[in-house]
Amino acid sequence: MILFQTETKFTLKNKRAYKVWIKQIAQHESRRVGDINYIFCDDDYLIEINRQYLDHDTYTDIITFDYGEGDTIHGDIFISVERVAENAKEFSTTFSEEFLRVMAHGILHLCGYKDKTKAEEKVMRRKEEEAMGVFQW
Repeated sequence: MILFQTETKFTLKNKRAYKVWIKQIAQHESRRVGDINYIFCDDDYLIEINRQYLDHDTYTDIITFDYGEGDTIHGDIFISVERVAENAKEFSTTFSEEFLRVMAHGILHLCGYKDKTKAEEKVMRRKEEEAMGVFQW
């Protein structure tokens, strides 16, 4: 089950399209969707999670907690909509495109992709682009 929760003044429109898309990404990676929770929040909310659970004192756009087993993905994906908006400006793209990229990024982490090294990051960016290309607005 895919759930969307909000801890800030943000409304996700067309939730069904996102759910279909998330399932497509997982299937493309030979994974099944279990329980996935997207939690949309602000910078302050996410930095507290970053400090408490990861011992990092930096702002970020996304934190993914993976609870998956085998080929079924389960997890909590926290997204700072404030940070997504800032990144969209910084990278000269739209909020919608950057938001889609970050949502895909979280699912790809649950599918086993990492982004700690340059090589991993390159693969992650390619996978994000592939995923974004199949979203049906």
